[in-house]
Amino acid sequence: MSTLRYELIYAKNHRALMTADTNIYDDIHKRFEFQKQIVLADKILTNDEKTEAIRLLTKNYDRDKVMNNDGTKRICENCNQKCLATLYCEYCFQNYLKENFSNWTLGNDNIDNLIQKCQMESLMPNKIVKWIPYNNLKNINYLTKGEFSEIYTAVWINGAYQEWNSGKKQLMKLHNYNIVLKKLENVESANQSWFEEAKLHLNISNKWA
Repeated sequence: MSTLRYELIYAKNHRALMTADTNIYDDIHKRFEFQKQIVLADKILTNDEKTEAIRLLTKNYDRDKVMNNDGTKRICENCNQKCLATLYCEYCFQNYLKENFSNWTLGNDNIDNLIQKCQMESLMPNKIVKWIPYNNLKNINYLTKGEFSEIYTAVWINGAYQEWNSGKKQLMKLHNYNIVLKKLENVESANQSWFEEAKLHLNISNKWA
């Protein structure tokens, strides 16, 4: 494969997104087909770049389909479940996560159960709640102070899931990922408030990410 010019790919995809008249292409499926045709008709992108551009458009299309529960379902070739996404199967990566429940714990059943619940409700492989061991963090820097905690920034090493690899049947990770941390103070008094805040945030993020 030739070297891909990602800045150009992103620019062409943005043009395809902005060109679609929502009065004509009035649902996610019509807009996706229109965007694909714009990319395929482009005279500057190479064939490899068009393939990558359409893959990225499909990734956005998958997001829209699963978040809106809208579209024609297909039978997954791996698990035989009916799934909405094209580039992955929602059930395959949920099963993958479930099989790994025994490989991690915070030592707190409430938090473990919350994370597991969120993972089982995850619809996109790049929007998965995950426990981060402290030794997977680097460049931890103080940012500010909140009501119950100090706020830090950090880099998550080899951390966040990015996409589902259907061939390998596993979730693929980003190498490094910038995150925000909370360091709890007065844990005994703050624990329930913090937990309820985290629970609300995770449930909302999981639904609308």
